[in-house]
Amino acid sequence: MKILSIEKIREADQYTIENEPISSEGLMERAAGQVFEWLLQHINKDNKVKIFCGSGNNGGDGLVVARRLTEVGIDAKAYVINEIKSKGDFPPIGENDIIVDALFGSGLNRPIEGLAAELIEYLNQQNAIRVSIDIASGLFADGPSPAAAIFKPDYTLTFQMPKLAFMMPENDPYVGQLVVLDIQLHPQYLLEVETNNFLVDREMIKPIIHKRPKYSHKGTYGHALLVAGSEGKTGAAILGAKSCLRTGVGLLSVKLPQSAWTPLQASLPEAMIHTEDKLDTFNAIGVGPGLGKDDDAQRMVRHLIQDAHVPLVMDADALNILGENKTWLSFLPPKTILTPHPKEFERMFGRTSDSFERLALLREKAVQYGIIIVLKGAHTAVAMPNGTVFFNSTGNPGMATAGSGDVLTGMILSLLAQRYTPEEAAVLGVYLHGLAGDIAVEAIGQESMIASDITNNIGKAFASTRK
Repeated sequence: MKILSIEKIREADQYTIENEPISSEGLMERAAGQVFEWLLQHINKDNKVKIFCGSGNNGGDGLVVARRLTEVGIDAKAYVINEIKSKGDFPPIGENDIIVDALFGSGLNRPIEGLAAELIEYLNQQNAIRVSIDIASGLFADGPSPAAAIFKPDYTLTFQMPKLAFMMPENDPYVGQLVVLDIQLHPQYLLEVETNNFLVDREMIKPIIHKRPKYSHKGTYGHALLVAGSEGKTGAAILGAKSCLRTGVGLLSVKLPQSAWTPLQASLPEAMIHTEDKLDTFNAIGVGPGLGKDDDAQRMVRHLIQDAHVPLVMDADALNILGENKTWLSFLPPKTILTPHPKEFERMFGRTSDSFERLALLREKAVQYGIIIVLKGAHTAVAMPNGTVFFNSTGNPGMATAGSGDVLTGMILSLLAQRYTPEEAAVLGVYLHGLAGDIAVEAIGQESMIASDITNNIGKAFASTRK
């Protein structure tokens, strides 16, 4: 799913008006109708709906919603911002009320001040369900938002596609649960419009997954090498190895300290131990989980950068070693996949002041070094060498647990060995990793999830995606 700037969304609106054709009022009715239908499915007859409307298109949507709700017998009232003259005009809000924010929408280009800011603060303090139409009032769609009043919705009902601001961690309080409503903007425009930001969804992922021929064999699905583990960190190697196998690789060898051979073989007899430095028998190599940063680890990372001639994925301590040897970044093989969390990213590439600045740096470094960077987080961002960024749509807070990144490394390694392109392996691996976590959380809850639960649900994630 494409993520468009506000300018491009306005172009999509205008293109739809001119080429469907439909009047601007008709398009507003269509958009407001989708909000109305969603509210109708989620509120009770005894809920009172209080809709706060601005003077622009967002306010127009709110007025249409108020009319439609009233027509079906729901107690809905619209409050127009121009008619609110003082704090004394703020209406009382009950616990059973639904607050709908239709004040300013995506057209806002300056901080909200004065009485409007006081109204937003008042609404944020109420113990009621809060819903924003399209985007929370006060939130900037395409860049950092000012330190000013911003509505805090429980739900954001956005139109056609998400806004870039919804992908940023600091904006989580101003998004809530995101719902994308299809308002049928003209498909030709959506097909042809160019963007370098995408939200990965099932429709994008399903065609990527390879079909398995009837007469295939283990050699068909590649031989992966995982370089991982150190004293006291055998678990990271085992997690990565098991996840690699569960993601479908034909053969897996693991290079790890001799003290870890027995634990690995005991817990994962399907994996082989690699004791040499030769790399020419593998289809893909992963390095980093639990590796440590001693001299041997640094030599190994340097050896792989210089001598590996197959796709490479680097995580954890391999990234920390790169952070201490930044000149090595220029020698990474093309389309090497790095999978940093924000702190590891910062060690390699420097600090940023906000997520928009970090996104720009992420894109810049992927292009500069010709690599793929998987910046892990709630909406993991996968930056490609051509500057395109794919934001993930799966995953949950239960996955913020030790070993989760090792699982992801194993999954991406497996896909690389199966001859997925590095771009496909990164995007698909991240999506399936999050989806496996979502399946796991349904059974055990966020607090109880451990990394092995993600691994144990990789198969169900594949099955769910194929449906």
